[in-house]
Amino acid sequence: MSAVAWTAVGSLIVWVWLLLGQGFFWRTDQRLPVRRDPARWPSVAVVVPARDEAEVLPTSLPSLLAQDYPGDAQVYLVDDCSGDGTGELARALSQRYGGLPLTVVTPGEPEPGWTGKLWALRHGMALAGQRKPEFLLLTDADIAHEPDSLRELVAAAGTETGGFDLVSQMARLRVTSTWERLVVPAFVYFFGQLYPFRRVNGEKSRTAAAAGGCVLLRAGAAERARIPESIRQAVIDDVSLARAVRRSGGRIWLGLAERVDSVRPSPRLADLWRMVARSAYAQLRHSPSLLAGTVLGLGLVYVAPPVTLGAGLLTGDPVAAAAGGAAWAVMAGTYMPMLGYYRQSLWLAPLLPFTAVLYLLMTVDSAVQHHRGSGAAWKGRTYARPEAAPEP
Repeated sequence: MSAVAWTAVGSLIVWVWLLLGQGFFWRTDQRLPVRRDPARWPSVAVVVPARDEAEVLPTSLPSLLAQDYPGDAQVYLVDDCSGDGTGELARALSQRYGGLPLTVVTPGEPEPGWTGKLWALRHGMALAGQRKPEFLLLTDADIAHEPDSLRELVAAAGTETGGFDLVSQMARLRVTSTWERLVVPAFVYFFGQLYPFRRVNGEKSRTAAAAGGCVLLRAGAAERARIPESIRQAVIDDVSLARAVRRSGGRIWLGLAERVDSVRPSPRLADLWRMVARSAYAQLRHSPSLLAGTVLGLGLVYVAPPVTLGAGLLTGDPVAAAAGGAAWAVMAGTYMPMLGYYRQSLWLAPLLPFTAVLYLLMTVDSAVQHHRGSGAAWKGRTYARPEAAPEP
């Protein structure tokens, strides 16, 4: 066989393994576990870190204040040195809409070794801890919740012995513009490929992940795992949080949301590029060798199928054409459930190789920016390598 044919066959083998051996990552049926309402609803503190979020707060914050929760619940918004009046706007929205009690606090700039979000969570959790809540809902300022969201999260966690210590939902991201349609469903698809939800949810699994936009956490589990101090330098804080909870013996659950949505608009490619590039190289632990392996892997898995199909057809190589076409078909087939979840046309599935190339370029750009000293930058802050943080 030709080198092109061998490449096509190799890609097809990888896709068959991904289809059957990677925790059925392509399925989208992991939704909140159905539990009975508890006899007594536990107290909950909702902690919202917010930095320059005045654009989205009028949509997201009222949805939290309007939560229909039978137990005691309060909202703590941590204004992380915003320059757009986020804190003042939050207070005004609370006065206008009422609902759950709101406390706004401003902790100041983070100390060395802390990322801004985790520094904000530290202060919000400490303030909420004075009331000794049984659960903490950690949710981003761009996340809107349906009125029964908190009730369903707490019921899914279970208040009885043996319930989950962490319940996280991957919020449905905004998909409106052309670039959002091309990039956003693939973002969740790739995340699920790295952290298959079914494996995460296995009781004896070592795979751990969470979606930082919506995390319900038992206060006791947070204390045992030393959250957030133990992960204070993490750029990818949601996965680090889940790993810390699992290491401390906690049970975790992760799935797709039905009634929790991101309201942050990212209509341009540049917006989405920044979102991915700011943490892509951190995901690879700032390792040039892992970066090289990722580039080669993405090339074999996503780029090779259409290229070898085309080459096979042009050169009359039936093995290359057949194997490349089959690999592309399997790839597209595994992407269709995610497109269905996002209510997008299934005709976008064959375009996944193009989107994968975009992600490959974003990852390379993330590495370049890191080595230039501007990697992991977000809203005016740039974070160093995780190992640069001081030990406790």
